[in-house]
Amino acid sequence: MGVSSDFESVFMEMLNCNVCTKNASLYVWSACFFELKGMLHDALTIYHLGISRNAEPIEWLKKAQALCHQRISETWKAAERQKIDYKGSTELGNIGINPWDSSILEDLMKKINPTIKKFYVLYACINAFQGYHLSTKSYTGKVALSTLKNASRNKVIEIGGRKYHIKGCAGQGGFAQVYKACVNSDPNDVVALKIQKPAFPWEFYMYRQLDMRITGRERSSYGLAQRIHLYADCSILICDYLAHGTLQDVINTYAVQGKPMEEVLCIYYTIEMLHMVETLHDVGLIHGDFKPDNLLIRYAR
Repeated sequence: MGVSSDFESVFMEMLNCNVCTKNASLYVWSACFFELKGMLHDALTIYHLGISRNAEPIEWLKKAQALCHQRISETWKAAERQKIDYKGSTELGNIGINPWDSSILEDLMKKINPTIKKFYVLYACINAFQGYHLSTKSYTGKVALSTLKNASRNKVIEIGGRKYHIKGCAGQGGFAQVYKACVNSDPNDVVALKIQKPAFPWEFYMYRQLDMRITGRERSSYGLAQRIHLYADCSILICDYLAHGTLQDVINTYAVQGKPMEEVLCIYYTIEMLHMVETLHDVGLIHGDFKPDNLLIRYAR
């Protein structure tokens, strides 16, 4: 790779010929080449691929990935500081990109399809946007999604060749409804279906950004998206189902009982929330709607 100007083709050929694919060296050194060329997304995806294949030594691979994340984060922070110093102002409009600008979001979403072709077709591997299913047609299942609102229990809808046995409504917002469902009638395979109109692929995009940017044990603090099915009239996001309700439910339980939440528990939840926000900011992500009813409890205790 070091003597080839087309090192990307060398890497793909090694993958296709199954050369060193169980050795962490392939992924570490390949990712370094991509990082040096400024292809940061590609480098992170290569680390993700190596870890998903349990390349050995896995700890070296994970450490290299963490260092890459750190370098990218430091570079980003330095660039932001330079922008502020140059502009001589810390006003939001002067320090960089507006993360809620609709044109910027649209540009990022347009890059999903080429990314899929590059990492899924060419590399034939687990990739950054695995689970992204796009259709230009409207949803045409036998059970109309609009009929789920009032009487959803025991209805079965088919999405992407899988049957989801609806067990009830788990939550509802201004634009979406969330349903608890069993996959192919398996009571041990329970998921949450978030049905939203109009379609909203951005949430799935951000889940995959979390997969790439946050590693190790901390990743489980932010929820997991299995796949998304996008239609012309709606989107169906399929996530892991958490049965213990939201932090708002916990607060309401104390309020109904007329009791204050124990101080030590308030401290615990506060520390957890602050740590979550700090972790997001460290990898350049912003949560635009951080509040108790958007925080799910992972454990009953």
